[in-house]
Amino acid sequence: MRHQPVKRVLIVGGGTAGWMAAAVLAKSFPAEALAVTVVESAEIGTVGVGEATIPPILQLNALLGLDEDELVRRTQATYKLGIEFRDWGALGERYFHPFGSYGADLGGVAFHHHWLRTGAGALPDYSMCTLAAYAGKFGRPSDDPRNVLSRMSYALHFDAVLYAGVLRELAIANGATSVEGRIVDVTLDGESGFVDRVQLADGQSLAADLYIDCSGFRGLLIEQALGTGYLDWSHWLPMNRALAVPTAVTGAPLPYTRSHAGSAGWRWRIPLQHRVGNGHVYCSEFIDDDAAEAQLRAGLDAAPLAEPRKLQFTTGRRRLSWNKNVVALGLAAGFIEPLESTSIHLIQRGIVTLMSLFPGNGFAQPEIDLYNRLMQTEVEAVRDFVILHYKQTRRDDTPFWRHTRAMAIPDSLAERMAVFANLGRVLLDPGELFRDTSWLSVMLGQGLVPRGHDPLADAWPEAHVRAQLERMRTVIRQGVSVLPTHRDFLSGVRVAPMGREPKP
Repeated sequence: MRHQPVKRVLIVGGGTAGWMAAAVLAKSFPAEALAVTVVESAEIGTVGVGEATIPPILQLNALLGLDEDELVRRTQATYKLGIEFRDWGALGERYFHPFGSYGADLGGVAFHHHWLRTGAGALPDYSMCTLAAYAGKFGRPSDDPRNVLSRMSYALHFDAVLYAGVLRELAIANGATSVEGRIVDVTLDGESGFVDRVQLADGQSLAADLYIDCSGFRGLLIEQALGTGYLDWSHWLPMNRALAVPTAVTGAPLPYTRSHAGSAGWRWRIPLQHRVGNGHVYCSEFIDDDAAEAQLRAGLDAAPLAEPRKLQFTTGRRRLSWNKNVVALGLAAGFIEPLESTSIHLIQRGIVTLMSLFPGNGFAQPEIDLYNRLMQTEVEAVRDFVILHYKQTRRDDTPFWRHTRAMAIPDSLAERMAVFANLGRVLLDPGELFRDTSWLSVMLGQGLVPRGHDPLADAWPEAHVRAQLERMRTVIRQGVSVLPTHRDFLSGVRVAPMGREPKP
């Protein structure tokens, strides 16, 4: 049995993870070749607070054949050009982590080395996304590399529950099936230890060849049934609580996410068309729940539409993402907190990687090992990037920030920081999610200024470099000036007047 092609896939749990997996599988395989079933329970529900994404989500949507304008209408989405960080490097400071790129390389030398050499202008002046975001403007990138709009990139803010509904509809249309029910028992094969079947509360028994665990933090199959184990990263990422609350729309929606650091964590603000998502992520060792909620409420710019939802978590990952015939996705696979909006992306990467290694003739351990190695590399690179925000701070005003400044960090991150601090070189592996722009924005934005620059940049006459940089700034300003406002761009696609709940 374990050497036969996979013909049946059972996805445990719906939500974004479950229905994204179902949509990709059902789109990729004809129903007669692969039976895809999602079992979900209305009693359990989903976390459903993930509302901010990063640019790779656009590739997935295109792969699934989703029309973006229709998706924006149906999910009450707005556009996202990056993330603003307030009070992270030091109190009173702010910086912007943009999508897209900074400037343009010159003579085969990365742009930022020429900028470090000359100090000509502020770094944000070389970013289309940053200037457009702060001007409240938006436009889709150009496919023409000669057009300055080609330097832009974007993602979406959307209602995660509505997005899961779109994916569900697509999956069902392509042949996936849905079963309502709560799993009460998991039976393992006595010889192989593989999951053999699951039992529902109503007596139904469901069996499959491959199981995808999207059951959230509890990890019903990957952990409770298989005992895979969990790597706790709270010594590097101490956040363990979150509060989420929606507020009414006030004014034009900003085309970016905001992250505002507090005394023992940070608050998010994510604008949608029909509401604004707000939350507070914090460490309970440095602030109690009541004080954390008070900080959240004090930072709201409109009255809350509901009581805050409370979440508890432990940052880290499963020791194996794929164990025997179970693949874990989403919160079942691990959690690195929402600071850089990576949760939905890691679901996407898990699915795409699974598709590249989908069992063609049963379960081959070398392919399972490869999947686990690829996902470990992906997740750990994201982990290091998020840790950077806490480690590279000059704040010492609270015990929490003094703790994160002093904490030990992974060797992989320490090396990146040391190399950048010397001559501004950014260490990157070929497949990493976060590229030069991301590392530059956070390291420089939070005060890690290199002692020098790549000496290859000195081959160009400084006057010539300054003239080129001035031209870049001028072209970018002109490009931003002709963009429509974010509100005007949305007016062509939105489903209802802003501030109103969508009809079911």
